[in-house]
Amino acid sequence: MAASSRPPARRAPSGAWGRLRNSPVDPLEAYGLPSKGETRLHDFKAQESYYKKIVDRYMKFCAASGSGEKLEAAFASLSLSQQPQTASTPLSSKPAQPAGAETMQPAPTQPDIHTAARNQELSTLLMAMRKLREAIVGSHRHDVFAQRAYIFIIHASIMTRHLESYHPALLYLLHRIHPRTPLSAPELQEFVSYLILDLACRQGQLGAAFAVKYRYGNRDRRVEIALRALAHDDWIRFWRMRRKVDGYQRVLMGWAEEGMRTHALKCLARSYMVADKAYIERAADAKWEDLVKGGVGWELADNGTVTIRRPKGK
Repeated sequence: MAASSRPPARRAPSGAWGRLRNSPVDPLEAYGLPSKGETRLHDFKAQESYYKKIVDRYMKFCAASGSGEKLEAAFASLSLSQQPQTASTPLSSKPAQPAGAETMQPAPTQPDIHTAARNQELSTLLMAMRKLREAIVGSHRHDVFAQRAYIFIIHASIMTRHLESYHPALLYLLHRIHPRTPLSAPELQEFVSYLILDLACRQGQLGAAFAVKYRYGNRDRRVEIALRALAHDDWIRFWRMRRKVDGYQRVLMGWAEEGMRTHALKCLARSYMVADKAYIERAADAKWEDLVKGGVGWELADNGTVTIRRPKGK
């Protein structure tokens, strides 16, 4: 009798079979949008577990981006890549290009792999926050967990300048959750100040901003000064106060930054024919190179003097 041979070892599928394996699912993408029919997130325990995952990923994202001003700069660079830029009013006196003239345009630069990965992670986090918000609203939850979750979402989305996230969350926290689960007095002042600054700086509704301030009895002196600076086009006081507020208020005031800068430059254009470069940078709260990129066409001499306009010939 012939000796029995050992059966060959089973080999893992390769080629097309290997491609049929299910790829690992991101825990933050395991759920769909409740507004699109997802019902699993209506369970309170599922919401709390999902919230912990979001917080953990967000803290890791912040740790990888730095702290303090570095973190604000990182969020600003990522949020700017997601939103269209606001065109500033050009103050150039350069002659227009003749018809048919070719203009050299710089080649668009592609973001590096690291930046693209961070953008993708930020998009995933913002979408996860939206799913959680919709689940809390859909389950009619107004308890302490809903309050804490909304506070976290508002803080995180303000830093990214993602108004689609922080604005509805802010209104829901103040108008729906707070009447049932009241915020502490300092927290109420904090989030009302965010609403006031959003109304004044992003939406340009100063009257509504003052109405909210008096309705809630907001006593934040910094917010008061910022509102009056906007009302009087006081760009000097606006820049000074923007350096004194906290990070969240500074981001919200940033919505009015371009408008105040344009107003300051127009004031300089009407008041001076020549000015020092350093003075212009202080007045506009921006570097000269950034002003040139924004459309300022004033002439800079080697000695640091900027010619704003020349006397008209007789």
